[in-house]
Amino acid sequence: MQKVTFCTSKAYLSLIKSYAFDFYIGKNKPPLVILTALFLCFRKNDVTLHLITRRSNMSTEITEQQFKDVMAECRTLFEKKLHDYGASWRILRPSSLTDQLFIKAKRIRSLEIKKESLVGEGIRPEFIALINYGIVGLIQLERGYVDKVDMSAKEAMALYDQHAREALELMLKKNHDYDEAWRSMRVSSYTDFILTKIQRVKEIEDLAGETLVSEGIDSNYMDIINYSVFGAIKTHP
Repeated sequence: MQKVTFCTSKAYLSLIKSYAFDFYIGKNKPPLVILTALFLCFRKNDVTLHLITRRSNMSTEITEQQFKDVMAECRTLFEKKLHDYGASWRILRPSSLTDQLFIKAKRIRSLEIKKESLVGEGIRPEFIALINYGIVGLIQLERGYVDKVDMSAKEAMALYDQHAREALELMLKKNHDYDEAWRSMRVSSYTDFILTKIQRVKEIEDLAGETLVSEGIDSNYMDIINYSVFGAIKTHP
């Protein structure tokens, strides 16, 4: 018999020798060369699977870091505006906040179609604004609107960080299930999905929240935030 040499674990080597011995004493088991070929095939598949898994894990880690980087950028801007204006957004009623989100998303779609901006700002700042207004929306849902600003900058930032963490956690769960599908999507699709989510929020508001099977406004805000983060990642210079 020709000797076949290859690297393997002791357990598999013992199994192969056992099968070869049984074959030679008439137990109708496959010869060593066949079992060796099969083992090498399995070994190759194991390596391939390991590489695919490793690649997938690396992509997820990159997405998480990119998400955190965009959220850090948004947080810095939010904090600066909070310094200049205070939590003036506390006065916004739900319908006004929804319209503000609509204006931002509508401008993105307009620029995507026209391919030109006359005021000099591109679409990325609008994605950043959508993220921050989305978080403001979550805060307003939780606290309600007021006639006079009732929140300190410190409290506002604490709530901002809370909802930003929730958005990250949701993204990681969905990204696990959808396996980085967002990377294969066009930015214009994010825009349309955001506008669709805003339209759903409008419908829910008109129904005074009395839906039959739909998710609540908070879920739509979360999706708006996450799609906007993806848009900001993809349009980063």
